[in-house]
Amino acid sequence: MPLLSFDNVSVAFGLHALLDHASFQIDAGERVCLIGRNGAGKSTLLKIVDDAVHADSGEVWRQPGLKIARLEQEMPEVGTATVFEMVADGLPEVGRLLAEYHALTHAIASDHSEALLKRMERLQHELEARDGWSLTLRVEQILSRLQLPADATLGELSGGWRRRVLLGRALVCEPDLLLLDEPTNHLDVEAIQWLEEQLLEFRGGVLFVTHDRALLERLATRILELDRGQLTSWPGDYRNFLDKKAAALEEEARHNALFDKKLAQEEAWIRQGIKARRTRNEGRVRALKALREERAQRRELQGKANFNLEEAASSGKLVIEATQLSYAWDGQPVVRDFSTRIMRGDRIGLIGPNGAGKTTLLRLLLGRLAPDSGTVRLGTKLEIAYFDQLRAQLDPEKTVIDNLAEGREFIEINGERRHVISYLQDFLFAPERTRTPVKSLSGGERNRLLLARLFSQPANLLVMDEPTNDLDIETLELLEELLMGYAGTLLLVSHDRAFLDNVVTGCFVFEGDARIGEYVGGYSDWLRQRREPARPKPVERAPEAARPAPKAEPAKKTAKLSYKDQRELDGLPARIEALETEQAELSARTGEANFYQQPQEAQAAVLARLTALGEELETAYLRWDELEAMKDGR
Repeated sequence: MPLLSFDNVSVAFGLHALLDHASFQIDAGERVCLIGRNGAGKSTLLKIVDDAVHADSGEVWRQPGLKIARLEQEMPEVGTATVFEMVADGLPEVGRLLAEYHALTHAIASDHSEALLKRMERLQHELEARDGWSLTLRVEQILSRLQLPADATLGELSGGWRRRVLLGRALVCEPDLLLLDEPTNHLDVEAIQWLEEQLLEFRGGVLFVTHDRALLERLATRILELDRGQLTSWPGDYRNFLDKKAAALEEEARHNALFDKKLAQEEAWIRQGIKARRTRNEGRVRALKALREERAQRRELQGKANFNLEEAASSGKLVIEATQLSYAWDGQPVVRDFSTRIMRGDRIGLIGPNGAGKTTLLRLLLGRLAPDSGTVRLGTKLEIAYFDQLRAQLDPEKTVIDNLAEGREFIEINGERRHVISYLQDFLFAPERTRTPVKSLSGGERNRLLLARLFSQPANLLVMDEPTNDLDIETLELLEELLMGYAGTLLLVSHDRAFLDNVVTGCFVFEGDARIGEYVGGYSDWLRQRREPARPKPVERAPEAARPAPKAEPAKKTAKLSYKDQRELDGLPARIEALETEQAELSARTGEANFYQQPQEAQAAVLARLTALGEELETAYLRWDELEAMKDGR
């Protein structure tokens, strides 16, 4: 039996219908992914399901007693509410009582006044009457599973932690149907993987909107596409959808071409004037009017975004050099003894949990934050453009065009003078939409506006903090293509695993205890490489060399090197140089734009050889030190 069904539902805001006689149903146990362009009406559809918006026509049927919870796309206003209060708010009747009881327990710890004690007693009676204690346990379980600080206020939390709070509020009521609008926005990879496991175990129905292709491919049992007001159900996974959608668009184009050809023939016939009227074929004239009406009602496929970067002159070969960087916040280490060199053309992804310090590391590397110790040296001719995950660079009260051009009519992109409205059309903003205040834009539209601002600035170092949030999948893939062909340097913070795999050439990974590891390749490459340090072999060699027993036999250490050892020592510098040369060549190959477009086997072979070269070099240097020590009698 279905949980919910739409029957010929229509809703319109403005010129075109967001839903045009749409029908679908969702059953218990289904995990349906709703996809479509930004602004197509995905969030509106979720609001109709949740009864927050009413359809203009058609029937929406919900199973009697159906419990629905919705995770909204937009972040809540930062107020004084605590995390406990926000999560408890997901229990509509008892949530307020639980939040008040939680606050009173803290207040009574320092104030034992009779008024507070009486209020506590009254609350306890109310909670007992409404089974409040079992619901309290449910709130605490959600807080524990999401590792949320119950007494922190939202204002103290980063964007990712606030997203977790909203997710907790949606899950706490144990809904029959869970609506998730971009649930992975601002979540770190670990939290996304946790969310995947929770949704795989969830027995109710799930209707979710996401741009995260890895999440989509793992979770979706069916794809529901919203395209030009029409809902189409596609069974199978995302790859199957792409193949079938491409075939459907080809068929649509063929049908439209035949229709347009017939219409042109009929228009030519009617223009014959007297000859046409002589035939007295009134039926043909009526058919032509119907063809004209059908053509007028046709909604053309929206064009693709057209991203172009305003590239600055090339920077120096060295972009950033950091040496022994350390930084602590309120006595808590965030970065410890981190050294790196970022060269022109590198595309570096930053991976780590929310709150680990990724944005702090960016600020340290850009020289916007002074380290507690260590040094940062910036290269020459750097022109930096920065993408902010919280969209603080946008003024919500100003229009789209004013946020971009600040009163100018024309901007210059790669030496070409462009009208602002024409430039915004490349980012899928219709002319009438450019006069809209930013506060009325969807999350994806705001991100596209921020990209338009970013790409209008001459830059050879792009710094992007969560640029994929709220973008539709098609626009996301276009952004990928642009960044893969970017000749400058990129520093990217993202929790989108597929995006990292496709774009970056190296990763800085926060590995705990304020330590940052540096890896070649994308997210999947890091997963393969991170197992290497866990193997016991390198760890076991060091104690053998460090055992005190050899120190008790100085005669052996002062002995002259054997002929074989001397030959080995003489050959080590050349061997190390050859290994380093091969390592540099392979590293350069991984930095090429087309490296990650090769077959997976070819990529894996190069990356495996790079890992092996690192181990060989480590062994060679250790052996060199050992032989030199023997030679010097140390």
